[in-house]
Amino acid sequence: MHAHTRPSLLLRVRNSEDQEAWREFDELYRDLILGYCRRRGLQRADAEDIRQLVMLSLAQAIRGFAYDRERGRFRSYLFRIVHNSINRNFLRPKRADLHLDTEVQAVLEAPGSRDMDAAWEDEWVQHHYRRAMQRVQDTFEKPSLDQFQRLLDGASVPEVAREFRTSEQAVHKVKQRVRRRLKESIEQQVSQEEGGGSEEA
Repeated sequence: MHAHTRPSLLLRVRNSEDQEAWREFDELYRDLILGYCRRRGLQRADAEDIRQLVMLSLAQAIRGFAYDRERGRFRSYLFRIVHNSINRNFLRPKRADLHLDTEVQAVLEAPGSRDMDAAWEDEWVQHHYRRAMQRVQDTFEKPSLDQFQRLLDGASVPEVAREFRTSEQAVHKVKQRVRRRLKESIEQQVSQEEGGGSEEA
């Protein structure tokens, strides 16, 4: 249910006096920044220090940030700030362990990301996937979500149907519905992140 709309969060944080916007921004991107730092080999305390440095850098630079949908997205902009803050600690990133639906992942992957390393791209994908899954959990019953997760874990449709004592057709339907909702949520999140839409409140 839409109570009202408000400007994109990225537009709001360009106002340094909007403390609520900065609190929301920090809450939204905290796990993304910390997760990337940890995968680059930083200890938890060091990762937290980097997060604070990134927020300070953003506070100084965000007012001059200009959107260019053809050349880059906000994730590229944020990556450069985070990467520059920890380049002295460069280590080979570890592989991600979150199973993603391939069609949903394709929505997140985009041209122009070659300037970002694999660890950042994986963290960004998982960041939006987690956010979308939170919305999906409010929409679907737990058995449907459990079936979808089993499919992501590698179980076949017949196996899931047997495990949950349902038909293969029903499992296919669950897969399609959950996947569609995930894609819709992610597309909306990315559009908002790039300043192209309003946010739900």
